[in-house]
Amino acid sequence: MALVWFVIILALIEYFIFSLAVGRARATYKVEAPAIIGNADFERVYRVHMNTLEQLIMFVPSMLGFAAYVSAAWAAGLGAVYIVGRWVYFVGYKQAAKKRGIGFAISSIPVLVLMIGTLIGAGMAVYRGAAPALIEHHADDRNQ
Repeated sequence: MALVWFVIILALIEYFIFSLAVGRARATYKVEAPAIIGNADFERVYRVHMNTLEQLIMFVPSMLGFAAYVSAAWAAGLGAVYIVGRWVYFVGYKQAAKKRGIGFAISSIPVLVLMIGTLIGAGMAVYRGAAPALIEHHADDRNQ
């Protein structure tokens, strides 16, 4: 699990770097807080930051769930792909909105795999834990 937490912290550091990029873009493009519109170059950097926040909400719990119910090593590997994808997304989107697609795909696919894997793994754990109890309960009902 240490590797999983290491990758999560790397993802959060990457997000922090994106927040610094927003601050730098504010100064470069003269967009004063609290404004978030007014310069397309600034807005793209800002969108990377916000889109990454939206992804982190799905990424972190799914990665922890995948590590718990499927495989910590695979969770860490998928997390590393996510981090690379977010960086590719940042570099591409910063240049032009049309260049964000590949980075989006590279980072979104691991998140989907982590979510689906967690859903299946947790569902199987629930079934394994609940099914014997349900069978016993049903047998008790028939014996009365």
